Amino acid sequence: MSRLCELLQIRVPIIQGGMGNVSHAALTAAVSNAGGLGTLGCGTRSPEEMRRLIEQTRQLTTHPIALNIAIGVSPHTEALIELAIAEQIPVVSLSAGNPAPYTERLRTAGITTIAVIASVKHALKAEAAGVDLLVAEGVEAAGINSPLELTTLTLVPQIVDHVRLPVVAAGGIGDGRGLAAAWMLGAVGVQLGTRLIATQEAAVHPNYKNHLVEATDLETRIIGRSVGRVRRVLTGPYVAALQGVSSLDEFNEKTTEAYHVTGAVDGDEVNGYVNAGLVSGLVADIPTVSELFERMQREAFEQIERVWADYM
Repeated sequence: MSRLCELLQIRVPIIQGGMGNVSHAALTAAVSNAGGLGTLGCGTRSPEEMRRLIEQTRQLTTHPIALNIAIGVSPHTEALIELAIAEQIPVVSLSAGNPAPYTERLRTAGITTIAVIASVKHALKAEAAGVDLLVAEGVEAAGINSPLELTTLTLVPQIVDHVRLPVVAAGGIGDGRGLAAAWMLGAVGVQLGTRLIATQEAAVHPNYKNHLVEATDLETRIIGRSVGRVRRVLTGPYVAALQGVSSLDEFNEKTTEAYHVTGAVDGDEVNGYVNAGLVSGLVADIPTVSELFERMQREAFEQIERVWADYM
């Protein structure tokens, strides 16, 4: 059993990204049932909404699940920490902020804590704060990203070299070659977001899934850079209109989770947007989560064997 699987009590070294307000029970349960760590993203949802989602997910799986709390995004962080403890969630992922105020409380409750980070500096701070696992997320990832814009290829090995904690790679990973590459960089596994949207269990609009399948390598855009925000999305009419936004307040107003739900759940990219990572160009089908995980693991080992044979 790998170091990651032993720590999280899972079978497959794959974690589901948080996905904010489009996170839902069916996909989370499917990821956990397939051997990975399914994650419910809190986004801006209330503790009451998240309690219902936890109940729905537990009706679909008996395997471990995680709760992702975006510290700098959620207006309910304290209440969600208490919810995780009360519901005995085995793993909590903390992103978009400093995990230090919460790690001791979570550790005392027996909860494994993950910090999502995007620089060596942040990794060292998270390690000092007492987290158990780091997710190193490069700018290739979907949605809100660090303004530092380090790539997964450069970020992961630098973090591995500076910390003692196990590191998971995130951003731009969607097939077995990406999994193999993450292992070679020193990561113990991967976190997936965009690739899981294009699965049969993902409860998003077919337009979103089909857009990912049809996407080319040039189909994503970073918006918000001019106002100090970095968000990677799929191109579309609403995204094109956002290019003219000139102030941070206007950008924040026009990129709330409600507009993402409009694009992702309602399938309306004229009045909303969809998050998507650079891996979009690699998405070519819509398998079940179980099929995806089995294929990724098989491809990863085949790729490693192929490279080894070339150098023997």
